[in-house]
Parts: sequence; C-alpha cells; structure tokens
Amino acid sequence: MDALWISFITVAIAEIGDKTQLLAVLLAARFGRPVPIMLGILVATILNHAVAAWFGAAVAGWLEGQWFKLALGAGFIAMGLWALIPDKDDDAAAKPRGGVFLTTLVAFFLVEIGDKTQIATSLLAANFNAVTLVTIGTTLGMMAANVPAVLLGQQALKNVPLEMVRRIAAAIFVAVGLVVLVSASGLV
Repeated sequence: MDALWISFITVAIAEIGDKTQLLAVLLAARFGRPVPIMLGILVATILNHAVAAWFGAAVAGWLEGQWFKLALGAGFIAMGLWALIPDKDDDAAAKPRGGVFLTTLVAFFLVEIGDKTQIATSLLAANFNAVTLVTIGTTLGMMAANVPAVLLGQQALKNVPLEMVRRIAAAIFVAVGLVVLVSASGLV
C-alpha cells in the first residue's frame, strides 16, 4: 500500500501548477463542460501512467543491484530539482477536433509525455516494482490536482501559492531520492 499512497501524494503535489493542470484550466475555460474534461483526463492519465509504470518496473527488472539503486535515487533528486522550475501553458488544445472528451484525452496524453509526473511514475514503479498500485496512485494524484482545476478554473490557481507547492514537491522527491540512496549504500 506504500506504493499507492506515496505515488498519490507525490503526483498530487507535483501536479499543482504543472502544465497539464494549466491545460485543465484552459479546457475548462474554453469548453465549460467539466464532466467530459475530467473523463478525458482520467482515461489519458490511466493510459499514460500505465505505460510509464510498466516501463519503470521493466527497467528495474533488467537493471538490479547497487548501481541501479544509486541511479534511481539520483533520478528522484533530479526530479526534485526539476519540480522547482515552473511550467508554462503550452496551449496544447488550440484546435479541438472530435468533441470535448476526445480533445481532452489526446491533449492530456500528449502533453503528459515526458512530463515530470510521467517520469515520476516510472521512477516510483521502478522503486516499488508495483505497476498497478503506482498507476492507481499516480492517476488518483493527477485527478486530485486536476478536478479542482477543472471545476474552479482560474480562481483555484490564483489562491494556491505555486512556489511553495513546487518547493514541497521538490522536497518530497529529494527525500525519496535520499532514502533510496541511503538504502543502496547499505548504511541502514
């Protein structure tokens, strides 16, 4: 269950102020139809994070040992540093085709490729070797951050101190990285 809860908390915090959350606000403002937007986010996240989690667990299965654990710990620390860099709105939904649900699904899936939360999903799955629990946890974390953004739109983002949230997310990534590094070193 640690895989589920740590994945949920990590992604929920890391997603605040992320470009996909900005995309959720953009889509909500543009279409004003929250249900198909939330369903599109859900399906896109499940697909994207399932692939990312599978990839992370597969890599962990191929590369075992101390060097892999050290690389994994360094990866979490790098994610922590990356979390400090603010994202910008890419306007990924510029030309909608196929309705609100399909537009959201495609936009979220594409924007999430290579995003912090997708890479974090791979790292979490590699660390826990629990594809299903990590996918569920990261998907719930993504929804916890994006549903309020869809429902409350721009107002939600105005009231959240994004710099503080980025620092908290960075601290969580760095802490997990340090735990993995200490564990790999055999000191504990």
